[in-house]
Amino acid sequence: MSKKQAKTTPQERPLSPHLQVYKPQMTSMLSILHRMTGMLLVLGLVIYTAWLACAALGLYVYMDFLGLLETKLGMIAMVGISFAGFYHFFNGCRHLVWDTGKLFEIGCATKAGYMVLVLAIITTGGFWYLLLN
Repeated sequence: MSKKQAKTTPQERPLSPHLQVYKPQMTSMLSILHRMTGMLLVLGLVIYTAWLACAALGLYVYMDFLGLLETKLGMIAMVGISFAGFYHFFNGCRHLVWDTGKLFEIGCATKAGYMVLVLAIITTGGFWYLLLN
């Protein structure tokens, strides 16, 4: 270590944001969630393609695939993918509203973010309630 480095105190060093000291904002978390749900929707597309391929391969292959979807992991995946679809849709609508120049204020953006989350959760729950009953 050089003498110049040894004399430097923490107060003289430039500060940079770090994950341990950075307080996440609602809008940044929703942005990350939007990207994650987009990736999850790609996984859903792969599962949908596999479902179609199994249907084309015959009844036994198709029934085996449906058996996989009825497992706990399969159900969790389907609920997660449906939540991803609903969230991505509602958040995309929020972005379209932003394109009109509205809801840019911090308070409005945060409230709209909470509304998107609540709508996605309610819609996912309602979808699966109707599907299973």
